[in-house]
Amino acid sequence: MSRRRAALIAAAALLVLLWANNTSLFAPAPAGRPIVVAHRAVAQQYGRSGLGRDDCTAIRIRPPVHPFLENTLPSFREAIRLGADLIELDVSPTADGQVVVFHDWTLDCRTEGHGDVRAHRLAQLKALDVGYGYTADGGRTFPFRGKGVGMMPTLEEVLRAFPAQPFLINFKSRHREEADAVAAAFARARIPITGRYAFYGDGEVLDRMRALAPRSWIWGKSGVKACSLAYLKWGWTGRVPDPCRNATVVVPLNYRWAVWGWPNRFLERMREAGTRVVVMGDLVNTRSPIGIERPEQLAKVPAGFSGYLWIEDIHALRH
Repeated sequence: MSRRRAALIAAAALLVLLWANNTSLFAPAPAGRPIVVAHRAVAQQYGRSGLGRDDCTAIRIRPPVHPFLENTLPSFREAIRLGADLIELDVSPTADGQVVVFHDWTLDCRTEGHGDVRAHRLAQLKALDVGYGYTADGGRTFPFRGKGVGMMPTLEEVLRAFPAQPFLINFKSRHREEADAVAAAFARARIPITGRYAFYGDGEVLDRMRALAPRSWIWGKSGVKACSLAYLKWGWTGRVPDPCRNATVVVPLNYRWAVWGWPNRFLERMREAGTRVVVMGDLVNTRSPIGIERPEQLAKVPAGFSGYLWIEDIHALRH
């Protein structure tokens, strides 16, 4: 047998092995419904073209189609009405030991305040207008100015207002003491940190949160990246690598073709490995993927998918 013929046979055998290990034909189809994660509850959407990591998004909003501002009590209430199973929110400590729900590190983008959120006392933050900086026309008009005064809630207030609602709490820093501050907010609200709450971020704050809330879903960006890279390298074999066991993996819709065994075989493997699967929208320019924004994206989600569906614009998808 010639070397060329042997190489062709070996290549064909490898392709058959790849197909057999990763086809969904022999894997059970998922049966269930997705867990809907509402990112920032109901928020004003904004253009992302040319957006830098630290750019202000409030000055880039699209013409408003609803009156809700992210990370506020009315926004959470509306997300619940629209069917959110899990609501993502952002937390920041204050200078006097409280925890507020607010997305940005600084106040300058969304409010009339200035400087780091954590450098201000709660009373100062409560006096601000969280709708002050939003504009859809380059600063000619500010449709939410004056309508968000006093609407920056504490985490304690959110927990008391919605005691039965699961939340996914995003730590904006790596500082472990912020986990203690969040746990203290739960204690003040007299709400135990049960398995219906989830936490994500990165670094030592997650290590501390795992110690404080061992029953919760706690995951970090570095863990997601480690699983993604390991599975890309080894998933073709049918083996689930160690970084993907009892972990969290994120699948951007526009890169699902690169996931070995997608959809049924992959979902079966992750289920058996005890790993949660989060489906998001598109990954663009190697930045973090954004949530699902458009109804047509939902058609790309496998039927019966029972993992987590990260929704960027729940208002648009429910109307």
